[in-house]
Amino acid sequence: MRNLFCRASAALVVTLPLALSAALAAPAPLAPRPGWAIKPTDYTFAQLSDRLDKAIADAKMNLVNSASASQGAKAQGIVIAGNRVVGVFRNDFARRMLTASIPAGIEAPVRFYLTEGADGRATLSYRAPSDVFAPYLTEGGAPLRDLARELDAIFAAIAAQATAP
Repeated sequence: MRNLFCRASAALVVTLPLALSAALAAPAPLAPRPGWAIKPTDYTFAQLSDRLDKAIADAKMNLVNSASASQGAKAQGIVIAGNRVVGVFRNDFARRMLTASIPAGIEAPVRFYLTEGADGRATLSYRAPSDVFAPYLTEGGAPLRDLARELDAIFAAIAAQATAP
């Protein structure tokens, strides 16, 4: 019995890391969800990342921050699928937002999300700014709603430029 237990334990030690690394290497794609725009592309992760940066600049918006789990993993010698979160905003929008609702400030900058699929193609996703700011409309009223709608158009234009064939 002990020998059987040792073999089973050894098999688990060998197969569990393989199963975990396979799960990390090929995550499920983002599924449609309310308030989100999900745009699969034929671009590589690096190509889409560069295209997004250019589209943000062309829209006269600011790339406020960027975080990449895949770059962090790479620095530790681990390879995972491309993953980048990009915060986008502009000071005039920030001032208008804060005039309408101080609590809404936690949502700025609004983010784009780049992910790499198992096939090497990248997807650009984001929550529509009107969805992001919806919980604050009770206090922010029409000024915040109008700002969010304006940002909806800007984010849609950035996404369209970045993902265009």
